[in-house]
Amino acid sequence: MADYAHYLPDAERDLRSRSSLAQLLHIDVFLLLPLLVLMLGGLVVLYSASDESWTTVIRQLRNMAVALVGMAIAAQIKPETYCRWAPALYLVGLVLLAAVPVVGVKAMGAQRWLSLGFVRFQPSELMKLAMPLMVAWWFAREGIPPRPMSLAVALLLVLLPAALIVIQPDLGTSLLVAASGLFVVFMAGISGWYIAAAVLMLVASLWPAWMFMLKDYQKQRVLTLLDPEADKLGAGWNIIQSKTAIGSGGWTGKGWLAGTQSHLDFLPESQTDFIIAVLAEEFGLRGVLTLLLIYLLIIGRGLWISLTAQTLYGRLLASAITLTFFVYVFVNIGMVAGILPVVGVPLPLISFGGTSMVTLLLGFGVLMAISTERRIITR
Repeated sequence: MADYAHYLPDAERDLRSRSSLAQLLHIDVFLLLPLLVLMLGGLVVLYSASDESWTTVIRQLRNMAVALVGMAIAAQIKPETYCRWAPALYLVGLVLLAAVPVVGVKAMGAQRWLSLGFVRFQPSELMKLAMPLMVAWWFAREGIPPRPMSLAVALLLVLLPAALIVIQPDLGTSLLVAASGLFVVFMAGISGWYIAAAVLMLVASLWPAWMFMLKDYQKQRVLTLLDPEADKLGAGWNIIQSKTAIGSGGWTGKGWLAGTQSHLDFLPESQTDFIIAVLAEEFGLRGVLTLLLIYLLIIGRGLWISLTAQTLYGRLLASAITLTFFVYVFVNIGMVAGILPVVGVPLPLISFGGTSMVTLLLGFGVLMAISTERRIITR
């Protein structure tokens, strides 16, 4: 007993001596720095994409400030607390999604928002974070590799909110939300036979989905992807102009504020979905490669956090958040480059917008909470 009492203070002093200020504040510096570089670079591109509008830049700075505060708060919460809260957050998200068709606000041909009077928000954004929290909680509770019944329940947890989002309609967001949960399922170590069966079911469902589920405008997006030249001034306009902007930038680009496609209003949604085309036109291929390098640093750090997490819940959650972030990046760039259908996914931390930025940085706050979790292991 005396030996243990003597050892514990030494262990505590050693732990404290090695704890930096960032560690004490639960901030992962290796994750924070590329995030800040990415956001500041996004302001530079946004200033040009918005026709040099300081109002837009200031609004984005406000969004960033709110998101960073949210990230800092999220980083202070212990991972086990997220685990306890996961079912409640998931249920709140389901209730809000179910309320959208009843009392939701309709805009741009879709009913996806709820209004509180002073603010309007999309419940589907909340589910982007609540989904991996919930599925990771389920597998942490049931254990891995998952049994057939445990796997079936997990898939039901994924499908319920995805279905509610599809009927808004918002197919792109529903796929992203589903992906955030399916990544947890994949990382839980499911059998290769399950994966093969899922792929076969997906292939088999393509024709019924095309005939009976997809709306006309969604079918048009797929057809436009295959042949954008078929309707140059209509459905194919966005893709044609974005590819023109990307190609005209060359290696070095035309220079900041010198892009013609965006400044002459040929490029649609230049502040949001197609902002990477502005970056490519003005900063060239080297600018795009620099952006991809920063994204890779963030994704690499997230995967490292998942590998070194101290609990099963932390590993599953960190990997899902990181891989979902990768999907956001891949889908936006693929969409603008013309290799994926246009689904309205913003470029993470670059595109103008508040809700998506807050959601993303809350996720990174959870990653930081997992990264900075430490325990004193006694013998």
